[in-house]
Amino acid sequence: MRAFREAVEAGDMDAAAALLADDVVFTSPVVFKPYPGKAITAAILRAVAQVFEDFRYVREIGDPAGPDHALVFTARVGDRELTGCDFLHVNEDGLIDEFTVMVRPLSGAQALAEAMGARFERIVADAEARSVSP
Repeated sequence: MRAFREAVEAGDMDAAAALLADDVVFTSPVVFKPYPGKAITAAILRAVAQVFEDFRYVREIGDPAGPDHALVFTARVGDRELTGCDFLHVNEDGLIDEFTVMVRPLSGAQALAEAMGARFERIVADAEARSVSP
């Protein structure tokens, strides 16, 4: 999904969040339970953008006109290099309704889990603050 990739590569997490469906389900590479909803998914994306260093997409797999996309990336968390993939499914409106991330190696996944775990209360607070209706 070109628009999502461009938003993330530009560091524009608001533009990336705008591409999420309200009912998106985010599946983490390090947590068993999926996270449903746009607010928490967007908050996770904003946090991971701060955790990942030297992030870059290296490959895009899938039919650009189709509903399924795979964006392969490399990044660093502290001194741990990792490779990962964002698996995206878009709904009939062109919005991401399924977002699954996988990373390797195990040491990179562990570093990511530790860094995100340390921020998780702030992630939840961010999601709650942004999901409050005016």
